[in-house]
Amino acid sequence: MKKIVFLLKKLKATFWFIPVLIILLAIGLSIGLVSLDQVINLPQDGLGRFFFVNSADSARSILSTISGAMIGVAGTVFSITLVALTLASSQFGPRLIRNFMYVRLNQVVLGSYVATYIYCLLILNAIKESDQYTFMPSLSILVAIIAACINILLLIVFIHQIATSIQADNVISDISIIISKQIKSLFPEHMGNELRYENTLNIDYIKSNYSEIKTITSPKNGYFQYIDNETLLTTVTEFNGLVELYFKPGDHLVEGIVLGKIYKKETIADDELEQITSQFVIGETKNAQQDLEFSIFQMVEIASRALSPGVNDPFTAITCIDNLTATLCKLAQVQFPSKYRMDEEKQLRIIAVTLKFEDLLDSSFNQIRQYSAGSTAVIVKLMDALLTINQFVNTEDYKNALLKHAKMVLNVGKTSLNEEQDLKLLIEKHKQITA
Repeated sequence: MKKIVFLLKKLKATFWFIPVLIILLAIGLSIGLVSLDQVINLPQDGLGRFFFVNSADSARSILSTISGAMIGVAGTVFSITLVALTLASSQFGPRLIRNFMYVRLNQVVLGSYVATYIYCLLILNAIKESDQYTFMPSLSILVAIIAACINILLLIVFIHQIATSIQADNVISDISIIISKQIKSLFPEHMGNELRYENTLNIDYIKSNYSEIKTITSPKNGYFQYIDNETLLTTVTEFNGLVELYFKPGDHLVEGIVLGKIYKKETIADDELEQITSQFVIGETKNAQQDLEFSIFQMVEIASRALSPGVNDPFTAITCIDNLTATLCKLAQVQFPSKYRMDEEKQLRIIAVTLKFEDLLDSSFNQIRQYSAGSTAVIVKLMDALLTINQFVNTEDYKNALLKHAKMVLNVGKTSLNEEQDLKLLIEKHKQITA
């Protein structure tokens, strides 16, 4: 079931899915309204003459004007979108393009204009005029006029959204919101009952209880995008076996590489192996649904580009560090999932590869630190970030990871800061972390 939800989310994130739905809705609406116009008799006097068209020539003129304008503006909207994508690619990096493509307003605006164009064509074709019979879909034409007015307002909103969406602060803020949502959904992500006292588990002894072992290999090259956790746990429990995984979502797989192993007391049938491997999704690109590092790397890429000699924009890098600091403060307080997953009977069923706090700390600050040499403001900001995170860490492992990064930032400062007072300030902040 969760795999279906994943595929549905992936489909909704494409640029064409929402516009196609709107176009199909417009086609259905045109058929329904024309059928309704055939059975009702709308008033053509009083207020009706101000809202309903009673001349075939006027109706054709109105629909032709609306349809021509809509397809023209649709081309303009498409051009503006391409310009925004080009600017985003050059300024923030090509991996940020998908964030702009997934903006729901862009999809709705494009779909709305094309759908209105098709709707007007269908209604225009429904107008019939002869000496014996005249059919005027007055209600359908009124809906076309209302849709044109709504589309004008949508164009204004669209231009405003495009103008604000390519601003660096807004791009960084949007990524930060995405990361916050991922933290809520992934940490902790329960996949069966998790074992917290991992050191008490004798993995080699548990594996020795299973006589049959079969390897799971990657069927193709690509990125490990998704695991259907609940279905996988249920399947392994029904087989009364154990699955050990060697990769996590976000890792790159090569065709034929060993993805994991299946342990069972009886012979492992091919259909059982297929049931387990079907819970894995391998795609051509990375996906953010179960890969928190993917979104973090988007933020890091913006900061790295800002620190490049050609751009030299430390303020954007500092904004990225601020948002990454807030993310790591949240991560320092959440419960990271155990790699050992149990069924309801407390039997070990899955050995997974999970992220650690140190992994995410490395992903957030390693590249920024490496590019920050010579930028006093960024180096000091990195130490400030670690000082802030230090207030939220509550385990020895987290503290050791933080001290490691503080030492590396201090080393960068010692080799690249020429001003004695700047270096003295950096050393004082480092002492506060190590105290």
